Amino acid sequence: MNAPRKLPLGIQSFEKLRRDRYIYIDKTAFLWQLVQGSNPYFLSRPRRFGKSLFLSTLAAYFRGQKELFKDLYIEKAEEEQAAQENRTPWQAYPVLYLDFNTKNYSDEQALTAILNAHLRDWEEAFALDQRDEAPDIRFKDLIQRIYQQTGKQVVILVDEYDKPLLHTMGVNEELNKHYRNTLKAFYSVIKTCDEYIRFAFLTGVTKFSKISIFSDLNNLRDISMEKQYAGVCGISQTELATNFQQDIQVLADEQYLTYQEVLAVLKQWYDGYLFHPAGEGMYNPFSVLSALVKKEIGSYWFGTGTPTFLVNFLKEAHYYIPDLDGNVELDEEGLQTYRAVAQDALPILFQAGYLTIKEYISDLRLYRLGFPNNEVRYGFLHNLLPAYSDVPFGQTGVWIGRFIQDIRKGNVDEFMERLKSIISSISYDNFTAENLKLREQNYQTAVYLVFSLMGQFAQTEVHCYGSAATDGGGSTQQRCFGSAETRSQNYTRMYSFDRRADCVVKTADTVYIFEFKLSDNGSAEDALNQIKTQEYAAPYKGRGQRVVLIGSSFDEQARTMKEWKTEVL
Repeated sequence: MNAPRKLPLGIQSFEKLRRDRYIYIDKTAFLWQLVQGSNPYFLSRPRRFGKSLFLSTLAAYFRGQKELFKDLYIEKAEEEQAAQENRTPWQAYPVLYLDFNTKNYSDEQALTAILNAHLRDWEEAFALDQRDEAPDIRFKDLIQRIYQQTGKQVVILVDEYDKPLLHTMGVNEELNKHYRNTLKAFYSVIKTCDEYIRFAFLTGVTKFSKISIFSDLNNLRDISMEKQYAGVCGISQTELATNFQQDIQVLADEQYLTYQEVLAVLKQWYDGYLFHPAGEGMYNPFSVLSALVKKEIGSYWFGTGTPTFLVNFLKEAHYYIPDLDGNVELDEEGLQTYRAVAQDALPILFQAGYLTIKEYISDLRLYRLGFPNNEVRYGFLHNLLPAYSDVPFGQTGVWIGRFIQDIRKGNVDEFMERLKSIISSISYDNFTAENLKLREQNYQTAVYLVFSLMGQFAQTEVHCYGSAATDGGGSTQQRCFGSAETRSQNYTRMYSFDRRADCVVKTADTVYIFEFKLSDNGSAEDALNQIKTQEYAAPYKGRGQRVVLIGSSFDEQARTMKEWKTEVL
């Protein structure tokens, strides 16, 4: 019996990965490109996306650990270039590796403590006297002393530079500001000590802004959205097929699927991350490896962290939630904004991996963003439903399961009563009569979340929310609920009338077609008639399935679902 293949799930040490013979996707061609330059580099990627492993690979290269790179791209490249330059290959440099992952940043001293801990370790490693100074002054002094002692320039590698900022973002603004100031002073040393530095590489989730902590480090090259480095982290389609064919077949056998069916499921759930409009789409490596190791499809990446502060930001700013699923537009400056405030939640969603590039509109220089895949879509919406209703946190799956059971059993009235209870639970405390449109928007969001989350278990189409009809005068009107006028100033939307129902749910033997109206826009009977006159059911007739039409209206005064009518074709 063949021994199971060693898949590198959770392995962040390149040395451990190579010495213990784990499967490795060769990323050293990217490393070779980078080490040819001497400017400091910055890379932004979502968490669990392979940043730490790539940084560890850089550390091994600059330490001259030749044996770890046997049969990899860089082995031959290094030997050939050394011969051309008449130098000794695999030269070792002093490496300063700064890891921010290992600390709980809960007070003002936490960041200084971890900086001083690293500085102390480096001073001991190079047998240097310890200095009792501010971290930035001590860092500058250390770099200069190492250079004087070894005669070699220093390599600086920073893993998750923004971890202290993410821990305090939206939680403790005063502490977040203190951390930003401390890091700004610390990282400015990289520029002032440029002559003593051979190479510097910083990674994180959030991108920097020119007015943020890297404002003094203006020679820093951000490769996060450069086409040539789009595949530096993550797994491409080719890399997946080339390196994991055997493991994909094992997963297929375990799930009683064909190889091609499993490939399609992996793509649907874990692919879709795009870091340049012309770059190759990337799979989330943590999720893919988790699925292959555990031999089942699951929400692995999203389960490792809940973006609570982002959910709160979205609600506070009254974002139109359906637009997150492929209809957010930002320019390049917007993508790189870094501010821990609700008005700038969209750039953070992009940088953190909850949204990705869906399209680049070149003539307008705009990026259209949306959820990268099903894992992120359902995971994020799963966290949003309790924020917009009285569904308890941790109970979203139970509630959606009950909706699915109602539909599968054909219990339309029970389904609508359950939906009514969610609508009735929406908070109105912050909405005055002048905020009518925001209240309507919350209706839309709650209904959208329920139907979209049902899509995990039934074939669900949600069409209406975000589409609109032109009134003939050039303006647009939101169908069903009225116009949702509140939009983020960071992006705009184009609308088109598509003659489709609000929601369509398909089970094995039945198709349910829903149309919703606010009471001042029509009754449940009007909604039902619209389904028939607009022929929303036409695509589903003649397929041997029962077609059920459901028209419903909302009572704005009573703040609940007023009535619904059902008709079976």
